[in-house]
Amino acid sequence: MPSLHPKPLRILLISPRGPLYRHRGGTWSKSLRYAPLTLTTLAALVPPELNAEIALVDEGIAEVDLDADADLVGISLITGTAPRSYELAAHFRARGIPVVLGGVHVTLLPEEAQQHADAIVTGYAEDTWPELLRDFVAGKMRPRYDQAPGLSLANRPFPKRELLGADNFVVAHTIEATRGCIHQCEFCVVPSAWGRPIQHPIADVVADIQQMGAKRLIFLDLNLISDMDYARELFTALIPLKIQWGGLTTTIITMNDDLLDLAARSGCKGLLLGFETLSADALAETKKQFNQRQDYKDVMRRLHAHGIGVQGCFVFGFDNHTTDVFAETVDFVMDANIDLPRYAILTPFPGTPLFDKLKRADRILNEDWTLYDGQHVVYQPTNLTPDALWRGTEWAWKKTYSYPSIAKRLLAARPWSGRKMLPLSLAGNLGYRFYAHNLHKYYTCDWQIGVGEKVVA
Repeated sequence: MPSLHPKPLRILLISPRGPLYRHRGGTWSKSLRYAPLTLTTLAALVPPELNAEIALVDEGIAEVDLDADADLVGISLITGTAPRSYELAAHFRARGIPVVLGGVHVTLLPEEAQQHADAIVTGYAEDTWPELLRDFVAGKMRPRYDQAPGLSLANRPFPKRELLGADNFVVAHTIEATRGCIHQCEFCVVPSAWGRPIQHPIADVVADIQQMGAKRLIFLDLNLISDMDYARELFTALIPLKIQWGGLTTTIITMNDDLLDLAARSGCKGLLLGFETLSADALAETKKQFNQRQDYKDVMRRLHAHGIGVQGCFVFGFDNHTTDVFAETVDFVMDANIDLPRYAILTPFPGTPLFDKLKRADRILNEDWTLYDGQHVVYQPTNLTPDALWRGTEWAWKKTYSYPSIAKRLLAARPWSGRKMLPLSLAGNLGYRFYAHNLHKYYTCDWQIGVGEKVVA
């Protein structure tokens, strides 16, 4: 097919970062990150007949060239990076370069995003992004492109991972098999933004792994076992590949012996699990009752018995949480020997049922989206002051990642992990220790400014 564009179409794709992850100055070294897929997937979806030159900038590993030559700029944003994204959009639009915004925040708040862009893309972009680009070349780009029902992920091009470079990430090989989640957790953006779960054909997933030549990889799926029949088929297909992998699931995986056995046989070496809280009332509050059926210590024993390490995530700030919650959670983490604990402050992301509930109750303290990062207090807790919630979370991080605590959990892991996993576990724990002692640099008590007044962006 002849080119529809006489000269190369110059497309600049940007993934903004908050200050914590920003190249040059952020807490995390770029080497501690895994390779994201958003920009590389968008690059792969550019129609080949457009003869495009594509440049990718992830602000976690590089700085945006504000003088870059581009015919079109695309920016993918989450809530925490929305202000930075709007700042970049304003800059390029002032230079006369059209800007397209997409991503989860745009999907949740399209009217807001529309004010900062020449066009927006909501939902998944597999069909709408190529359509927008063809319209742009033809001079008829519309202001909004929405995902149509019935999207299929079959026969899609593999992400152009080479455009970001493997050397920039500790885990260069990342992949997704599924999108979305079947659960309706109140604080989660996934049900509000993405709707029903969808899957890549398993043959496509296997082919992607093989063409990457990956022996170790991370599945970026939000819940790899949303469809258990699909998960069983996927794990079975991974066994002959002899890979090692990590991913995200729920505690439900330990309730199914055959599924857990298959995961271990397929090469699973690590899982991120959202324990969220030890409180049954809080689990019911957030509509995550399925965790109530689980003995968390038994979850850990079963996973460790299968040689699987756990990054366990906990959230502070539910309505029934008091000042006791921090010590109780840390004590549990130590007793259960969770390999890599992680703590967050409950965050009511806009567009979620939690945000709507707190907004109606006049409990939202701040709508500066830069603070919606899981470590700032942006709402009024019920049984804690904002200051107590923030300082308790910081204390939990530091207590958990003290040297004695790290040593106890690493020593407890030795029987199941062996010596091969020890360096990786140690590196992860020391990385989080560094993070715990640098929280104050990036996460501050912003509610103390203008006490008694709401701050609305």
